[in-house]
Amino acid sequence: MEILKTATDWAKAEIFSSSFFIVFGLVFVAVSIGFWQLGKTDLAKAYIIPNAVAGILLLTIGIGLVYANKTRVSSFAEDFKNDAPAFVQSEVERVDGTLKEYKTVVFTVIPIIIIAFALILFFVNTPTWRAISITTIAMLMIILFIDGTAHARIEVYKNQLLEKTERN
Repeated sequence: MEILKTATDWAKAEIFSSSFFIVFGLVFVAVSIGFWQLGKTDLAKAYIIPNAVAGILLLTIGIGLVYANKTRVSSFAEDFKNDAPAFVQSEVERVDGTLKEYKTVVFTVIPIIIIAFALILFFVNTPTWRAISITTIAMLMIILFIDGTAHARIEVYKNQLLEKTERN
């Protein structure tokens, strides 16, 4: 039962963390609307579409993660009750896969994309590309921040699963 509580607590923390994608998505959309309504310069007008796109992407990520984790929480008790060892094994395998994805996507690909857009920002001096570069870097930094904390949390979760499995 201790394993079930650990899994449920982890999933609830993920739901809370994922909701920040939604919050930042709404902020990007609000900023886009602000530039649309108040932007007078070419650079201000250039931020409208990149911020709207970034906001929609963050909203999509956040809503998808919140939904997936809420579904997962509701199925934990049933899965654990049906076959506790299989539940733990499937969770450990899922966590291992997620950790590999974090290593590849979050901690390798995203920094490379940030560097690429920083170079574009440095070498291309048009309002549209400056707005796209700055918005992309900001969005990816938010993703790194949220996923960095999620990565640390999932490592702790995996260790707790393994530790509690060994005790039983």
